[in-house]
Amino acid sequence: MSDPTCDDIEALVGPATPHFAFQIRARVRELIAGLPDDDPVRRLGEAKISMLDDLGYASSKAEDDAPEEPRTRIGWDEIPSSAPVSRPLPRTS
Repeated sequence: MSDPTCDDIEALVGPATPHFAFQIRARVRELIAGLPDDDPVRRLGEAKISMLDDLGYASSKAEDDAPEEPRTRIGWDEIPSSAPVSRPLPRTS
């Protein structure tokens, strides 16, 4: 394979969901493994790895500036699920 690009990283991470965050994180790690520390593709990959880490404990990839689901939404009192990637659920070991 040729050297990875930022577009390759974005193509892997773009459709990420909480269910597949850790699998995609592993693919990104593998993709950037041989790149030098100062490579811009590696730096982007490391930033995306950090986001994927949080996404694995979140319920959506919504960013800070995205509107959250209102707590008045039907069913919220039974199954709350507001853990955007900017504020993921606490990690338990």
